[in-house]
Amino acid sequence: MAADCLGMDGPSALLKTMKIRFYVNSAKPKARAAKRPLAAAAKALGLTVTTGSADVLVSLGGDGTILRAVHEFPGLPILGLNLGGLGYLSSVGTGEFEKALRMLARGRYGIHERTMLEVVKRAGTASERAVALNDVVVMHEMSGHVAAMDVESDGRAVTHYIADGLVIATPTGSTAYSLAAGGPVLMPDAAVLALTPVCPHALSTRPMVTRDTVRFTVTCRRRVTGEAEKLGVYADGEKVFDLQEDESAEIRRAAVTARLVELDGYDPYEVLARKLGWSGANVK
Repeated sequence: MAADCLGMDGPSALLKTMKIRFYVNSAKPKARAAKRPLAAAAKALGLTVTTGSADVLVSLGGDGTILRAVHEFPGLPILGLNLGGLGYLSSVGTGEFEKALRMLARGRYGIHERTMLEVVKRAGTASERAVALNDVVVMHEMSGHVAAMDVESDGRAVTHYIADGLVIATPTGSTAYSLAAGGPVLMPDAAVLALTPVCPHALSTRPMVTRDTVRFTVTCRRRVTGEAEKLGVYADGEKVFDLQEDESAEIRRAAVTARLVELDGYDPYEVLARKLGWSGANVK
């Protein structure tokens, strides 16, 4: 979705009153240590640092910290400062934290709305549901066993998978588990989803890309030989419910989005090249 630019180059009375809140991964000593000097730098730039309601949430950690922040503070714009590993979502490196705050104070940023998924399990009149920014994963729950599942797209049969699992990923999540499982890289503003099987038992089974208006239904099935395996359904790595034989989960684009702050000059291609180590071909 298109970025919504807020502000202009140069501080204003309105921008000086912007309230920011730090969200720290307490398991990372570096994140805890970084908060105090960054809070002081933010105040010196005219930003108000608060522990209550805020205009922007500044995440200190890695991509996992941003995912937790998205779920804990739905709808709040998030700026990710990377103190983790790969840090594709939290793309601001340690040497540029104060520069990022300065750009925030000067209004040199936009807010990009990222597609999220909703997964629903219906049982009778009741239902269980969750949302995910990266992906919804359906997978076997016993080591050494495989999952058997039918997949439908808008009520039409897609295929029957025998695999360790299945990843339905947003463009944001395409560089996470889906990529590790052999899925494609999707640009953040692409209106598509990736369907990536995990260790499929047929060499002809390949990832698939569809428009993001598709509604997928994944149904737990019994294998031709043996008993049906219970499947676990995970949203952004957190288990949300199980599927027993013949039970289904519906996965679709959520009505809500995640709002990520993108500083002026943000280039998703540059981030991919830097984070994933792309260097291009040596052939001239």
